Amino acid sequence: MPKDAAVEEFARLVRALKARDGRSYEALGRRLSASASTLHRYCSGATVPEEFAVVDRLALLCGADEEERRALEVAWSRADRTRRRPVPEPVAVPEPDAVPMPEPDAEPEPERGREQDPAPAPEPEPEPEPEPATEPASEPELEPVHARVPGLPSGRRRRRWAWVGVVCGALAAVATVTLGAVLLPGKTRERAAEPPAPLTWTVASHLWKNGCGHTYLVERTPPPPPESADALSWAAAQGAVDGGETLVRVSVQGKGAAAVVLQALHVRVVERGAALPWAAYRMGGGCGGAVTPRRFEVDLDRPRPVARALDGYDASGQEGRTLPAVSFPYTVSAAEPEELLVSAGAARCDCRWYLELEWSSEGRRGTVRITDGGVPFRTAPVTGRPSFEYDTANRRWSRQEASAS
Repeated sequence: MPKDAAVEEFARLVRALKARDGRSYEALGRRLSASASTLHRYCSGATVPEEFAVVDRLALLCGADEEERRALEVAWSRADRTRRRPVPEPVAVPEPDAVPMPEPDAEPEPERGREQDPAPAPEPEPEPEPEPATEPASEPELEPVHARVPGLPSGRRRRRWAWVGVVCGALAAVATVTLGAVLLPGKTRERAAEPPAPLTWTVASHLWKNGCGHTYLVERTPPPPPESADALSWAAAQGAVDGGETLVRVSVQGKGAAAVVLQALHVRVVERGAALPWAAYRMGGGCGGAVTPRRFEVDLDRPRPVARALDGYDASGQEGRTLPAVSFPYTVSAAEPEELLVSAGAARCDCRWYLELEWSSEGRRGTVRITDGGVPFRTAPVTGRPSFEYDTANRRWSRQEASAS
């Protein structure tokens, strides 16, 4: 079956980036926290990534300019629409041998020349007696339609309730606009947000450690595990929750030549609940990535979680080397983006949380809120939960020993 033209065009652009860079799929995958097979599927057109951010990072890594990145995003959007194209609904076919219903016989017309007896006029209904007035007469008051609905107040009390409704409606509108202004910058997971600031950022969640494996808590037995590139849609369809650990990658870039200093990264836990009574399903078998990137580790069980910078490790060469942790502040610009990989773990609480990134530039300061598409991230413990791994030979989930982490 021939590939769709939009998918093939997107794959051609990705292949051109990879060829220009000259590095292998494995080498590029280590820099992007993706597997070599995943990148190969993008280049061959076998898979279109769920989100654009991973391809945008590949473009930056391969030295693409702003115009090339815009063209690449346009191609990805077309290919993504092709991948999500809905199946047309079947056309309804009328049932055969439909027997038409006979039309009712028309009433016979009266014979001409004969006068019809006039129908007797209905007797007039007696007029109701007027009710005695309880208040002195004043200017007439028109009763609205909703006043006749049972359970609603009437008279002057109704007018007071009407004013209350107007005030509440205005307050609700203000609250809606305010909430939208707060949550809108993180509305999309992988698209660059446009805050009123000299920087832009993208957020990638549902990441697998080193592109190899992840654990989800699911209420019911799910279908077979997805590829890491399709984890977002798979988890959303199953209502899955990150089990034990959530990996979040924040790519930050300045909008212009002026440097933007990233001052600090804060973790805000907005809700703590009891552990979920769901089973844990482990994705992938673990591939032992050669590179452990620098990251920030967060213990969500602590009363006030903080993001601690940790070293990474590169085992790809003959002799492994440590990748030193880099603490805040960071400096970014349009030409020098930065990636922040946050690893948040929970062993006791079902935690909902988000990040706040402080920045300063040219005498201005601000804070951006980083969420999972407008809602908090969610991490729940897997300790003591039934654990399953997928048996590819028998095509079924197989129960393992209970997790101890």
